[in-house]
This record gives sequence, structure tokens and C-alpha cells, in this order.
Amino acid sequence: MKLREQDVAGQACWIVENGNVRVAVTRRGGMTAPVTFCRDTPQPVEPYYVSPWQGEGLKLTDPVLVPLRGNFFCLPFGAGGSYQKDNYVTHGEPATAEWRGAKIASTGRVVTFKAEMKTKVRPGRIGKEISLVNGQNVLYVRHVVEGYTGKMPLGYHSTLKGDNREDAILLSFSPYQFGMTSFPSTPLTSAGEYYSLQPGKQFKSLSKVPTAWKDYPSDRCDSFPRRQGFCDIIQIYAKQTKKPGWSAAVRPADGYLWFTLKDTRVLPSTILWMENHGRHGFPWNGRNCCIGVEDVCSYMADGMGPSIRKNPASEAGIPTAHMLSAERPLSVNYIEGVVKIPRGFDRVAKAAFPAGAVEFTSESGKSVTAPVHHGFVFSGDLDR
Repeated sequence: MKLREQDVAGQACWIVENGNVRVAVTRRGGMTAPVTFCRDTPQPVEPYYVSPWQGEGLKLTDPVLVPLRGNFFCLPFGAGGSYQKDNYVTHGEPATAEWRGAKIASTGRVVTFKAEMKTKVRPGRIGKEISLVNGQNVLYVRHVVEGYTGKMPLGYHSTLKGDNREDAILLSFSPYQFGMTSFPSTPLTSAGEYYSLQPGKQFKSLSKVPTAWKDYPSDRCDSFPRRQGFCDIIQIYAKQTKKPGWSAAVRPADGYLWFTLKDTRVLPSTILWMENHGRHGFPWNGRNCCIGVEDVCSYMADGMGPSIRKNPASEAGIPTAHMLSAERPLSVNYIEGVVKIPRGFDRVAKAAFPAGAVEFTSESGKSVTAPVHHGFVFSGDLDR
């Protein structure tokens, strides 16, 4: 197969596609968006966010903002800055530098895109793979991290587009131990950023998260958009299970469910970045509406130091960084997909994993099944 290249939404991209899914992968940062699922149906689905400044010719000082969109792999995950002798950019080189050696191949029902990166700040190699399987509306994503030594936080930064419809997206997750609100990098109402949640507080349910207001002590964070004019970050910590951990974002008005699957031993927590026109600095300018559903091994999005040192999550027994070894490559496997839902399907209540599929059941009792090789999150292999 010949790998096709195209400028998409302001960035040079590689195009990976089959009859069900079309993916644009940015050269810079390896970010995937736009992604078109269900492209063989009358109503294709494009769930991912693309930052609104694409094509505006802005001079951006934070490299991750240049291509910002969709899903991307972060190493280290979180804020940039100096740690020991190294100086990291936000979300690391795999989210900001050029990927090279891109190629594509087809074997049976599977199309696989591959690229690689040799990082400089901490020397090592990262291999990227994105596979599509005929008949499935699924991305199989794999990053192999090798040659590194020492602790590093890492994760996947999936970002969905938002809109101004109240409760347009209904959020659910596999069972979690507890959640925590972040400490904003600025006070609650300064530097053009506005936060509504009480900093550094634990909670048991996304339906009751502590706020900054005494007369309105808690808020629901299980739907989006919520509380226009604010930007909040929370993290939930998964219960360990032999089955895949999962996230589900249902858009009832649009008739589809977006989901992710993961190995909770590798990605033990999920960060929700709820950006609803709450950032007014450049280049956000109060125009941004998106939600990040970010499966990670990190402490919030605070970067190297806070994730490696003791923090409230690690003290509760939650891993917030991986100990990497030059002798043992680490495979970080991930699944993202879409399935159409029937009328009356609302928030996901539970997920089951029959052979070759995932079945989601809503609170209303409706069910939907998506074909998927869910064992990929553990093995990194596909049934071909």
C-alpha cells in the first residue's frame, strides 16, 4: 500500500483508512483528528476536537498547541518545565516533535500505520502503530517505549469536541476507587482562567464533586458541557480488574457512543479536562469548548516532578509514573471506537466483554454491541 499525505485542518497529515474509518495523523505530534467513523453509513461520526486556531497563522510558544487536536500520546504526560537536568515541553516530544519513518501495510482484514521517533531530552525510541480492522469502527493504538531509564508519567490525551447544548455528552467509566480535583496552576479567577471546583478535594462520585461556592457545595461532572465560562480538571482512579477498563461518552441527540478501552495496570487513572470557554488567554480567547478524556499514569496534568514525587494519589497506592528500563520495552496499548445507539439509549451503566465484542448497557436498559478485539489492550496483538 502507498501511504497518502494531505494537509488537513492546518497540519501536514498522513491518511489511514478502510471502508469504516478514516484517520488523519499529524506529522507534528502524531495527533489523530479528524477521525471519521461509520463512513460507510448515511451519517458518519466525527467525535474529535480540533483547536479553533488551526490555519490562523498564529505564533505559538507552547509547541503542543500548534497541532492540538484529537488523541495523542504523551511522554512525559503533563506540564512542561525543568526536572533535574532535563527541560521538558508540555506533554513531551511525542506530542510536539516530528514523527518519521511513516509506512502503511495491509494484512488480511487489518491496515496498520507505523512511525517512529527518537527523543532527545531523555534519549530513547518510541514506535507508533495505528491499526484498522475491516468491519469495525475502532482504532487500535500502540506505542512501544524503549531505551529509557527511570520514572516517567505517560498517557493518552483524547479530546472530544463540545458544543453549547446542555448535557450533550453523558459520561461513564468502569468502576473507580475515588476521584480528586486538581490544584489549578493559577488562583481560581486570575490570569484569564476560571475554575469552579474546590482545589485538591477527594470525591466518591462524579455526580457530587466539591465546588468553590459555599451556597452550591457540589456539582455533577458526569456530563458535558457543564458550567459555561469555566475550565476544570479532575482525575478518577480505576479499580484494578482483569477485564479492560473503559470510558464511554454518549451523545444521545447525535445517535452514537464513543468509547475507549485500556489495561488499568498500565493506565490506572483518567483525567477529565472540562474546557467550556473558561480560558481567555492567547490563543484560547474564550472560544474553546472541548472535553479531554485522558487515560494516564500520572498525577493530574502536573508533569514530571509532581508525578514522580509523593503525591495524594501515590500515597493512596495509585501509580502515577512508570519505572522504565532500557532492557524492557513498555507497550502502551489503547482502543478508541464508536458505535451507533438506538433511540432511548442514555448514560452507560455497565459494560460486558463477550468474545470479539464489547456490550454497553444504558441506565434506561437499552444495549448496544460493538465488534472489537478487546484483548488487544493486554497483548498488543490483533486476530488477523
